[in-house]
Amino acid sequence: MRLSAVLAMLFAAVSWGSLFLVGKPVLGRLDPVWFTALRYLLASTVMAVLLWRFGDRPWAKLRAHWGRLTGLGVLGYGFFGVLVLEGLKLSLPSHGAVLMATMPLTTLLLRWLLDGHRPGLGLAGAAVLALGGVVMVSGVIGRADGPPHVLLGDALTLLGTLGWVLYTRGAARLPGFSPLEYSGLTALAALPWQVLFALAATAAGWSAAPAWQDLPPVAPHLLYVAAVPTVAAVLAFNYGVRQLGASRGTLFLNGVPVSALLMSVALGQHPAAQEWMGAALVIAALTLSTRASASSPAAAPAASSRSSPSSLSPALPAAATTSTPTWLDGQDGVKMRAPGVPIGRCPAT
Repeated sequence: MRLSAVLAMLFAAVSWGSLFLVGKPVLGRLDPVWFTALRYLLASTVMAVLLWRFGDRPWAKLRAHWGRLTGLGVLGYGFFGVLVLEGLKLSLPSHGAVLMATMPLTTLLLRWLLDGHRPGLGLAGAAVLALGGVVMVSGVIGRADGPPHVLLGDALTLLGTLGWVLYTRGAARLPGFSPLEYSGLTALAALPWQVLFALAATAAGWSAAPAWQDLPPVAPHLLYVAAVPTVAAVLAFNYGVRQLGASRGTLFLNGVPVSALLMSVALGQHPAAQEWMGAALVIAALTLSTRASASSPAAAPAASSRSSPSSLSPALPAAATTSTPTWLDGQDGVKMRAPGVPIGRCPAT
């Protein structure tokens, strides 16, 4: 196992965990709608430069697939981004990190409902185990003194993850796009609509536009969220998946809730024992699901099993390999090309 790939994966997991801790103070000054718009305005600028430098005719692809890219980008960046930040505003960073880590299992269940791909017993057991962990972390049972807005925040975060799952599934309809192109072009296509939504929400009184004096104090946080969890972590994760493969790469996603909890402790917060136990259940479920996927017949190269996010967000993917000289759906819901060259995709937040 290459040390550089392991370090890259650990960097991605810690970066996505830090998103919730760094983003929480910003929500005291910025509305989640405007936070999302400004976050992706900055990140899209970086992605545009990367597309110009490394993309394969990206602007022609943007013009040819504008409608589809816009719809997917709105789902993945607008719907997902706003609801996750709304949930973070009401709940705790550690809760958001754990709920984000359930996306691979949510994807399996969605594929069962929409595509008829029934998961095996191991994956079904992992889904039940993860659900139990989410219930413990959110405090639905066993913690009567928890404020009700925390539960609402957790529900919003969980609902928001569905947007990213659908965004991830949409990549299969654009097989000619590289990970950079899919991530960057969907972000650029959705950006005008995010800004328009923010303006409309402000005009309707649903959202509050930031005052100029509110921006300088949170500027470092915004720059960090845009540059590290939203861009750099995606590139690191894609590199690690290409080196380690899907099964090993997915295991590193377990580090997202763990890193968030550890950073919470380092910052002086004290998660309850129930939260630690819930996080442990989610981590165990994700590990079980990864092993079950790798050992099941559906793990063949020609099989398809969507994974969670990617690219500009706390998204969460994996890659696979194939020896067939055609584009196929990989084990973890990514596109592959021969011979054995993984094309990873990534989440977030």
